Amino acid sequence: MIVRWLIVLVLLTGIGAFIWRALPEVVEPMEVGSQSVAFSLPDLSGHKQTLPKGQVVLLNFWATWCPPCRQEIPSMVELYKRFAPSGLKVIAVSVDQRQKDLSSFVKEYQIPYEVLHDGNAVVSHRYGVFRYPESFLIDRNGVVRRHVVGAVDWLSKPVLGTIKAMLAKPGGHAVVASAAGG
Repeated sequence: MIVRWLIVLVLLTGIGAFIWRALPEVVEPMEVGSQSVAFSLPDLSGHKQTLPKGQVVLLNFWATWCPPCRQEIPSMVELYKRFAPSGLKVIAVSVDQRQKDLSSFVKEYQIPYEVLHDGNAVVSHRYGVFRYPESFLIDRNGVVRRHVVGAVDWLSKPVLGTIKAMLAKPGGHAVVASAAGG
């Protein structure tokens, strides 16, 4: 009888250890002031793209099925139109499973900025993203200056002030306490 209980205990311990090892690694969210993580993801044409260096970047993680993500798209499109000539890069990283859905969505909403596909969420995971939308403002040195969770009005005064200041600085960074999120 004791031998049976020991066998059951050993089996349960083994199963528990297997499950523990199979759990995904807990990733901390990207901290403001830390270096951005380099990546390579396909665009909608299937060409691999990387995070631009030496530019101010708005890196947005989103999905077509996410209502808050859809809510912020118009202001992000307008932000891009206003500041792309000044050097702002907007990169939208979609975690949609099917690229076909993503392509038709981008076409329907006439999204002018770069859209990349992270169907297995590997890059999103590396940035600690698990809520959508989540965005990062990255300066010309590749340093994360702002981290925003949730939909943002990208045309609000604090956000515009932060982006203008980042674009005006040679290093591309600005510390503006009232900017979106934190």
